Amino acid sequence: MARLTGTQPVATRHWGCTAAAFILLLLLTVQAAQKADFSGDATAATINHSLTLLQRLQELLQNGNGSDSVLWVRTAASEEAKVFHTHQLLLSLQSEVFESLLHNQSVITLHEPPETAALFEKFIRYLYCGGVSILLHQAIPMHQLASKYRVWGLQRGVADYMKTHLASESSQGHVVGWYHYAVRIGDAALQESCLQFLAWNLSAVLGSAEWGSVSVELLLLLLERSDLVLHSELELYTAVEGWLSRRQPEGPIAERVLRAIRYPMIAPSQLFRLQAQSAVLARHYSAVQDLLFQAFQFHAASPLYFAKYFDVNCSMFLPRNYLSSSWGSQWVINNPARDDRSTSFQTQLGPSSHDAGKRVTWNVLFSPRWLPISLRPVYSDSVSGAVQPVRIEDGRPRLVITPATSSPDFAGVSFQKTVLVGVRQQGRVLVKHAYSFHQSSDEAADFLAHADLQKRTSEYLIDNSLHLHIIIKPVYHSLIKVKK
Repeated sequence: MARLTGTQPVATRHWGCTAAAFILLLLLTVQAAQKADFSGDATAATINHSLTLLQRLQELLQNGNGSDSVLWVRTAASEEAKVFHTHQLLLSLQSEVFESLLHNQSVITLHEPPETAALFEKFIRYLYCGGVSILLHQAIPMHQLASKYRVWGLQRGVADYMKTHLASESSQGHVVGWYHYAVRIGDAALQESCLQFLAWNLSAVLGSAEWGSVSVELLLLLLERSDLVLHSELELYTAVEGWLSRRQPEGPIAERVLRAIRYPMIAPSQLFRLQAQSAVLARHYSAVQDLLFQAFQFHAASPLYFAKYFDVNCSMFLPRNYLSSSWGSQWVINNPARDDRSTSFQTQLGPSSHDAGKRVTWNVLFSPRWLPISLRPVYSDSVSGAVQPVRIEDGRPRLVITPATSSPDFAGVSFQKTVLVGVRQQGRVLVKHAYSFHQSSDEAADFLAHADLQKRTSEYLIDNSLHLHIIIKPVYHSLIKVKK
C-alpha cells in the first residue's frame, strides 16, 4: 500500500540517482531489448522482465523511495488527510492534470468526496502499474477520478467494464444508476447499452430494488419502447403503479406516465378490475379515461371495423415483446451445431378480444449450417463430377418462421417476429440478443451471424444448448382512411 498518514511531513530520499533517472533507465533497458532485430536468427530469444519492472514500480509507490512530490487528499467528512509520496514523472506521464499541477510545486492538496477518496490509492496505483481491480459499486467513482484527472485509458477501461458487467448480480442493482451517470457525463454509448439491457430484461428489473430509483426521464423512455421484454402489459402497469405510489410525482408527470401504458394490450376483465381497485388510476382517471374507453372499443369490435374509425398505426395498438404463451414459445435446442431442427406452436391471432379464440399455427426450422447460394457446391465441367469443397464452418445458423396456413382472418393483420436469445452472464440467464423481422420475410438475415455454435464455451449457449424465445407480434393496420 502507499504510505498514508494524517500529517506526515515531506521526506525526500536519495538513492545516488533521482527516481526519474532510475525509472527512465528501466524503461529504456526494456525498450532496447524489445526493439532488437534478430533478422530471423534461429538462436534469437526474447528476454522479458516487464513483470519485474512493474514490481519495482509498485515498490516505488509503496515505500516512497525517491519521492519528489506529495499528494494530500482531503475530504469534507474528515479532518485527516491521506498522504501519497509519489514521483512526478510517472504522474505526469499518465495525467496532463498532474503534469500541470506539479509543474512548479512538489506538494499539492486535492479535495475529493468520500467515495472517490476511498479509491484514490487504487487510482494512484494504476498510474504506476497500468492495472486496477474494481467492484461494481466502485465503477462510477473510479470513472469520476479518471475523468477529473484526464487519465483517458482508465476512463475507457472503466466504461468498458460497465458495459460488460450489466448482467452482474448485486443486492441493490446497478444498471439504473449507471444509466443516470452515463446521462450526466454524456457517454452516449454507455447510456444506450444500459437502456437496451433494461429494455430486454425489464421483468427482472421490475421486481428489484433498483426499480424505485428509476428517474422520470428514464421511465418515460422505457415506456415509449416496443421492444420491452416482459410477461404482459398488466405486469408493466402494476410496476408503474408501484413507482407512482412511492415517488408521488406531480400530476402532469403522473398523467404522462399513465398515458404511456398500452391499455388495448390488457384484457377487458383486467381493465375492469383496475378501474375498481387501482387507487392510482382512480386518482388520475380523468387523464386516461379516453384511452380506457378506446381500449374497450378495441376489444369489442372487429379489428377491421375498428380500423375504419381509429388510427391503429400507432404504438398504442402495437404489442411489446410479451413472454406470455399467447404470443410465442420457448425453444431449447440441445447440441444446436449438430442437425437441423423443427418445431411448431400456436399464438393468438391478435390482442383484440374479438380474436381471442382464433389461433395461428407457426412452423419453425433451425439449421446450424445453412449455406448461402454463393457458397453452395458447384459442379465443374473441367473435371467430371468435381465439386468445390465446402467446409462446415462456411455455413451459418438460419431460423425460418412461417405460418402453417393462411386465413381470411389475416386481413388487416401483419406479423412481426422477434427471436430472443438467452445467454448466461455472471451466473444469470438474461436476454442479450434480439432479432426482429416482419411478415415480408420469413427469417432474420443476421440471425446469430457472429455465433460459433461449434464451441461449447460459446456465449450463445447454455450447457451446450441454444435457448430461444420466439415472439409473434400481430400488427393491425388501417385498410380504410380514418374518418375525422
